[in-house]
Amino acid sequence: MTRSEKVSWLIRELKKENPGYEVIREPMNETEKRRLLRSLMNVRWPGRVSPEFLRVQDELLREELEEKGVTDGEALPVIREQYPCTAIKNDDRIVLWRGDITTLAVDAIVNAANSQMLGCFVPCHGCIDNAIHSAAGVQLRNECAQLMEAQGHEEPVGKAKITGGYNLPARHVIHTVGPVVGVQVTEKQKEELASCYRSCLKLAEKSGLKSVAFCCISTGEFHFPGKLAARIAVETIDRYLSGSRLERVVIDVFKEEDLHIYQKIFR
Repeated sequence: MTRSEKVSWLIRELKKENPGYEVIREPMNETEKRRLLRSLMNVRWPGRVSPEFLRVQDELLREELEEKGVTDGEALPVIREQYPCTAIKNDDRIVLWRGDITTLAVDAIVNAANSQMLGCFVPCHGCIDNAIHSAAGVQLRNECAQLMEAQGHEEPVGKAKITGGYNLPARHVIHTVGPVVGVQVTEKQKEELASCYRSCLKLAEKSGLKSVAFCCISTGEFHFPGKLAARIAVETIDRYLSGSRLERVVIDVFKEEDLHIYQKIFR
């Protein structure tokens, strides 16, 4: 099958799962057709999926990843090489990188999840949770659902869970729930955000991983102020690495504004 044929086939299979979707017409435009597929994957409730569906989906996602290109986390320069005046103790193990975290090859990437821990169900939403689940495939939501069913309650803020990475170049995804900020940040929320970073680092080390990449937890949909969040992230990561065997921590930023915030801290 061509890529277009794979997209069309996957759309038809997902529409078969829910008779209500049969009224949705498949767009002729390839971009809109791919967007429809992502939307159907986003809203799909966890459940059994056929081996054939997984085969076609995995082929498609890996073709798209190859087209986007994979960044080797081990090849990225550490901040010691870029910001030699930094006061960070572990500047030989921390990396600042701006890019798409779903294309980063490390042992684990961190997902800023919600307490349901099943991924974002809003079609084509711009959050990191949606991006990671869309790139990993439907297997990721299924594994998350199994973990949450076994736990029996929503994930507390500041804790973390680890899953496979599936079609991501990262071998694992570590999911953590950050604090949701209202009018102003409380001391409790500051500690909760620090706990997110500590929990992810501890879980990575406990799982025998050597490298982990963080997104900017809670600074998007959860409205944690970027400058304060960055200071908490850097302080927590640097302090943890002082007593850890982890070899590399990547701080991944997507927006130019966040890049400047971290650059200012490291300088």
